[in-house]
Amino acid sequence: MSVGLLAVVDDILTAALKASAKTAGVVIDDAAVTPQYVQGLSPARELHVVWRIALGSLFNKFVIIIPLALLLSAFAPWVLPFLLIFGGTYLCFEGAEKVTEWFGTHHVADETESRDEGKLIFGAIRTDLILSTEIMLIALASLDPDFGIWMTLGALVVIGLGMTALVYGAVALLVKIDDIGLALMENPARQVRRTGARIVASMPTVFRVIGIIGTVAMLWVGGHLVIANLAETFWHGPYDLLHVVTHSVESAGPAVVWLTDTGLSAVFGLTLGLIIAGITFALSGLLKRSKPPVTTKEVSTPNI
Repeated sequence: MSVGLLAVVDDILTAALKASAKTAGVVIDDAAVTPQYVQGLSPARELHVVWRIALGSLFNKFVIIIPLALLLSAFAPWVLPFLLIFGGTYLCFEGAEKVTEWFGTHHVADETESRDEGKLIFGAIRTDLILSTEIMLIALASLDPDFGIWMTLGALVVIGLGMTALVYGAVALLVKIDDIGLALMENPARQVRRTGARIVASMPTVFRVIGIIGTVAMLWVGGHLVIANLAETFWHGPYDLLHVVTHSVESAGPAVVWLTDTGLSAVFGLTLGLIIAGITFALSGLLKRSKPPVTTKEVSTPNI
């Protein structure tokens, strides 16, 4: 009995590990996006906010995403590719918006909302819902369809717990590492103080690099999701083109094939994201022009 149980656990862990590898891009993006939600808060509140966002992420995964994904895979599996297309398109749009910000287009956030801790947490959990959905659906699509409902559920639970711990553990470390540097700067040892100063000085660059990696990962994952799932639904064109190009470089080795696939998926994702962003911008401009101008009446005050 115990041997059989250990074999089942081993199968679940092995399947979860393999499926988790397919979600790496979205996981990187999730870890890169989340730290922005604690910027500007007092250091004493940072870990508290990260913890509440992590709890919200667990709620998203175990109360909403996994039950819904299992129900759809059992009764309406044809819906899943369309959900992945929708989610991939959203990631492409978000990535394209970040790229436009690099070139001077700024999306100004509401400063009042940015100081409201509750709204910050809600916004982070809402973003996590999209990214966690992508993580879990990619993982589900990577599992063996003959795995069985309980084995699949076990693998998804392992992936959900592991990804949440990985992402929010990394976020907690990132948001507190500058405090570690500041503490080291107060050490009596000169070399330790220098190390602390280097840590503090390097953090803006670290966050910029993480942001770039997260954006590229968002475009790559989003583009690849759309290409692969369009091929499973109604349009093979992008997938066939990608297959022809990657097949032509197979002789150069698997690393070159992966880089080619990733690069083309990212370019496709950026192109799609820019199209969606352009449509969104145009529609928002039309809506603003269609609103009647707000007139204010001048109120005269009596002379006293």
